[in-house]
Amino acid sequence: MQHHNNKIDAALLGKIVLARFLELPLRAFDRLVIQAESAAGFAALRPWGTVGRLDGARVAQDAADIPRIQISPVLGEVHEAGRGLMFFYHREAYAREYRFDEEGVNRLMARADSPAELARTLRRLRLINTRNRLTHALMQAVLVSQAAYLRSGQVLALLPLTQAAISARLRSESNLSVVADAGRISRLVRGLSITLPNGKAVPLNTLFPKPRQIHCHFVDHMIKEEKTWMAEGLLREPLTDEAVAAILEREHGIRLSRRTVANIRHDLAIPDSRSRSQRMNYLVATEGFSPLVPLTPQALRTAVPTHPGVYEIRATAAYHPDGETEGWPEKGVASEQHGVVYIGSAGDLRKRLGDHLRGSSDNALLYCYIADGAARVRFRLIGEGWRWVERELYRVFCETFGAPPPCNRMSP
Repeated sequence: MQHHNNKIDAALLGKIVLARFLELPLRAFDRLVIQAESAAGFAALRPWGTVGRLDGARVAQDAADIPRIQISPVLGEVHEAGRGLMFFYHREAYAREYRFDEEGVNRLMARADSPAELARTLRRLRLINTRNRLTHALMQAVLVSQAAYLRSGQVLALLPLTQAAISARLRSESNLSVVADAGRISRLVRGLSITLPNGKAVPLNTLFPKPRQIHCHFVDHMIKEEKTWMAEGLLREPLTDEAVAAILEREHGIRLSRRTVANIRHDLAIPDSRSRSQRMNYLVATEGFSPLVPLTPQALRTAVPTHPGVYEIRATAAYHPDGETEGWPEKGVASEQHGVVYIGSAGDLRKRLGDHLRGSSDNALLYCYIADGAARVRFRLIGEGWRWVERELYRVFCETFGAPPPCNRMSP
């Protein structure tokens, strides 16, 4: 009989624990810091440790003009300081660092009467150190790498900066005691946001765009400029994909093929030039929406934040109660492969879209459209008044296409 060893290697277990710790929402992290510092084991460690702040870290309470912020998904805010940028954490817990006399701690832990709670508290304090040190090193790197975007808030100022690239930079330039691999950075930035100098809160992963995402921003910008250029008489009709590629190369030095522009336009849910002339109203109303992402559990965890906003769901070969399929719900315009089936809003986009995905949103028809796993969603973050924005978007959709999306059972 074979005996299987189900024990997990200690090193592997440590990596798993750290990975989960890096994914903690700020509210849970702040609560854990409070619990760790109020534990009996923390008091026992005090003779061999000090509580301090990370070198160079600043907290909102340090600046008189920054009010103390309650716990939220926002890590902190960027401020201009002369020619440079400074980052202020919203909570002291996010800049906390514990320094230990390792020899004294080792002697304490080696004692026969050392309580189990002492070891547990020490592990938590070291995890807090690791997360905060990695966060601080990451923020200092992006303050330099994405300075133009952080100052202006304009997506066209973003530079390509993958998480793999920032990982390599941190490992070569900083003295981190933890390996800053791309996986850990991905887990850390997931669900976090920062506030720009203009007051706008943006997801932290916005600062790590791939070249493809940069190209998406520029194509989206070109299409949005159409309305202005046509009003000024500079264009007689919407830009073709070839024209967009030519302008990007001539004015921005970005070389894209016509096919690549078409693919990006498709991902951004932008109709072709012929269709745009008939859909201009709804196209303008959806300015600022994200690219389409699959409506899957993984995409919701990684691409959709827990912020309020409006959203639009599209389905491929959309379900029809009579067994037929349909594309865009409009008259007189050839249907496309992807059609809008629902427009909505929510105070927590990730939660609401998760309800739709699980079929628990009390909309059976919508679930029929997305049950095959081919549905996609795009969204726009709205700080306040997202319900009003939803009503306006719904109204423009109906005016543009002559009918509401099939899964909107009533006007919002």
